[in-house]
Amino acid sequence: MKSTTPIHKIKTEFSLDQSTSIGGSKIFLDYLEKIKLSQVLQILAGGKAHNALFSVHRILLYLIVGWVLGCERLFHFRRWQKDSLLQRFLGGRCPHHSLLYKELDRLGKTNPHVRMELRQVNLEVIRPCLPSKLILDLDSTVETVYGHQAKAAKGVNAHKPGRKSYHPLLAFEGQSRLCLNAVLRSGNVHSSTEAVPFLEETFNLFGQHQVLYSRFDKGFGGEDFYSMWEGRKIGYVGKMKWTKRLATEVAACRYWKRYVDEDWIIEGIALGYQATSWKKPRRVAVIRKAKVVDDDQACLLLDTDWEYEAIVTNLDWESIDLWRFYNQRCCMENYIKEAKRGFSIDKIATGSFEANEIDPLVKLLAYNLCEPVHRGYTNARFRPEFFHCAATLVSHSRTTVLKLAKTFTNRHSWNRMEFRIAQLE
Repeated sequence: MKSTTPIHKIKTEFSLDQSTSIGGSKIFLDYLEKIKLSQVLQILAGGKAHNALFSVHRILLYLIVGWVLGCERLFHFRRWQKDSLLQRFLGGRCPHHSLLYKELDRLGKTNPHVRMELRQVNLEVIRPCLPSKLILDLDSTVETVYGHQAKAAKGVNAHKPGRKSYHPLLAFEGQSRLCLNAVLRSGNVHSSTEAVPFLEETFNLFGQHQVLYSRFDKGFGGEDFYSMWEGRKIGYVGKMKWTKRLATEVAACRYWKRYVDEDWIIEGIALGYQATSWKKPRRVAVIRKAKVVDDDQACLLLDTDWEYEAIVTNLDWESIDLWRFYNQRCCMENYIKEAKRGFSIDKIATGSFEANEIDPLVKLLAYNLCEPVHRGYTNARFRPEFFHCAATLVSHSRTTVLKLAKTFTNRHSWNRMEFRIAQLE
């Protein structure tokens, strides 16, 4: 029988050299090298000397890696400053976390074009992963602030009523889950505020990619908004507010088409409807649902038993198809949740609005870079299972080897991912 040494008798010393606690992140760093992200980021104009110790592209690269590794605030980057694997990846020292605040602030004030450049970099990076025909999903979210950040204001905030916040606007691609564009706004604006200029900017970034359909919730609307989709011949499907005026017109309809008659009774109609702010009538599909009562007796459905949903569209699909297509957009809530929980887009970095505009663009670029690597996993789950692994760098005979822990649980899956990344062109 092997003898064991009590824990209190084991001596400790801080003498392990060239070590890292995130040896598994090598697959992600390999991926960033394969897609030449460092070279892409070098096109960004940062107003720094060419021989600066920490160039703009190194700062941004470090930020992207840090957000992927689980940093929620900029001061959390201090845990990676001495990491040997990240130092090798960045080609030298890692910047101090206090420098990151200064760099974001400096970039926001000295280079007004850096935000558009970051959006262009984002589109170039994700372009190979985008389908040929895009489905554009539009939504907004609330980011609560707890200080005196510039342009933060009190608005609709369900989680923290009365708190100041930002109200960013985001555009995702519905099939690939990738974030196409984002903009930071003050917290006291409506969901549709500046939506048309935001979308025009997004279309200009796409280049040859064609937007086939768009989906949005009832926070968006208005004559200019709908006219933009119609002018570009893009099919749109958007939720409408259930107003008393719309309910009156729907109540006059007598012939509903029944689609489902099992656990739920689902019926639909389509009608021409013109809201008071619209310049012309538009097609509105209405779906109503009622729960089936299984008591072996005939049941008469009253008007109060129905739940109504209205969808405005320029497509001539059946009402049930429009409703189901719109419901697929609900996944966007999960995309935003992943961006918040996995990449901390709701954690405000500085007091400067310009710097805070750059910060979520970098985080969403990190979000997009992770999607091809760990599809099917959230970043919060993928990180401890595949990145967190003790390792040490050993150099011998002009060769450097990263020795990972032999007990690494997911070593076989990790090796398969490493092989696939090595095959990338």
